[in-house]
Parts: sequence; C-alpha cells; structure tokens
Amino acid sequence: MTVTPPAPLRISTPGTPAFRGRIGRDARSGHYAVPRRYRLHLSTADPDGLRIAVTHTLLGLGDSCPVSLLPAVPDCPGGGHAALRPLYEATAHRYTGPALAPVLADDWSGRIVSGHAPDIVRDLARHFGANRPGLFPRELDAGIAEVERLCAERIDAAAQDAGRAGADDQERAAAVETLLDALARLERRLTAQPYLMGDQLTAADVVVWVTLVELDIVHRHHLDAAVVHRIAEHPAVWDFARRLTAHPAFAAHLDLDGISRRHQAHCRGLEAAGAAVQILDWAAHAADADDARVRADRP
Repeated sequence: MTVTPPAPLRISTPGTPAFRGRIGRDARSGHYAVPRRYRLHLSTADPDGLRIAVTHTLLGLGDSCPVSLLPAVPDCPGGGHAALRPLYEATAHRYTGPALAPVLADDWSGRIVSGHAPDIVRDLARHFGANRPGLFPRELDAGIAEVERLCAERIDAAAQDAGRAGADDQERAAAVETLLDALARLERRLTAQPYLMGDQLTAADVVVWVTLVELDIVHRHHLDAAVVHRIAEHPAVWDFARRLTAHPAFAAHLDLDGISRRHQAHCRGLEAAGAAVQILDWAAHAADADDARVRADRP
C-alpha cells in the first residue's frame, strides 16, 4: 500500500497570524496564566510589536513575561525571523511559512501560543495586568475593538491605498477621503476628552498612537504634500500623539531608525512630495520623556 505523505503545512501569509491560542484562567485549558511561563518575541520597528511592547511596559510585566527583541529588519524571506524558526517548527510539524513576529511563546513547551497582537495584549492585560486594571476593561472591549478596526481599515489601509503605485486618481482620492474621515472622527473625540475612551489612558490610545507613528514615519513618504498638510490639520489628534510620545512607556520603545529601515527594506512604492513634510518631531518629544525621567531620578 502506498502512503501519501502529508503536504507541508502552509498556514500563514505575511500579515496573517498562523496561531491564535489564548491564555486562560483554567489550568485544564493548557495555556493558563503563570508568571514567567510565557515570553514575547517582537520587533518594535513593526507596528504590532510596538503596540505589544508599549502595552507590556504600561502593565509593568517586565518580571512576569520576559521580552526577546528581534532585529528591525527581518532576516528571512517573506518577512520572517530566523530566531523564530525553531518555535514555528516545534508548534507545527513541517511548517514552511514565514516565521513572523510578533509571537507569544510558551517557554514550558517551546511552542507558540499566539501571533495575533489584539489577542496578545488582551490576554496580557487581563491575566497579568493587575497593576493597570483600567488599561483594557471588559466594559470597553467593544469600543476598543471599534478603534482597532478604524485604525486598521480606515487609516492604515486607506493610507496604503492612497500612496499605492499604480492606483488611479479616483482610487487615490477615495482612499484619501476615507483616511481624512477617520482622522476627523478621532479629532472630534480628542477635542472633547484627553483620551479616546475618556479621562483615562486605555489600550485604544496605544492603538491610535502606533497608527499615527506609522502614518507619519512610513505612509507619508508615498503621499502628496497637499494630502499630508490635510492630514496634519487635526490639531487634537497630533497633540494627543505628542503627549503620548512624551510618556516614558511610549518613548522607550519608539525606534524611529528601525521603523525607517524596515520600511526601506520592504517598500516597493514611489516616494512622493509628502516625504519632505514631517508632521511631528517624534525624536524631540521622545527626548522630553528622557528629560522627565532624569529629573525624577535626581535626589
């Protein structure tokens, strides 16, 4: 009898997480919450990695969930990282897809729990984040998910479409209007209150901050200068970005050089006039956080 070997496992494409496990409270679930059992593998040059890193710091999880930092520019085809290959192969036999970051791994088994950033930050907050219970409250989960969709679909994706090589004028114009409409929604919220969900910092603010970093540092390079000026005409949005950049938990992970190198390594688009119109001086505002930290450490 001829036995046909199983086909190599291909369960991931760039941008699509291969694994979506969750951390639970019940020991019978397998992945239950135990300090120092799990490890994060991420690059802060990647938007998902940056989001997780900031959340991890806000939650004060340095001791309970270690972080292994990866290079800004992936070192394998398809956007993968060689350092993650053993984890992927241990988790899925004959795995042949790219070893993408970020990854939440189980150090006990040497396998991956999840590569899905929204699930990872929720599980970290709810099972290990006793120091910051208000960062991801369950009663705001629907509102935070709405902000995640707004940023992913109407800002990030729209900005990519607006600067995509080969797009016609009508397609670009529609994408720009989608992007500006989303920024206008954020502007209305942030004009009325200091944070997306009210008076307290939540996970929604981390999502928006990371999105604004990408919009200014990455997507701007492929947009017309006139479009970038219209994007900048949302003072409450960019003041919000400035304030959070001056927060130590945000500033500590802002790798501007790494973000730029990652973009340059994988970008196939054409540079447009908007490249010369930087909206925010991110480095200067991050330096404000360093100055504040030094003053706080002085006797």
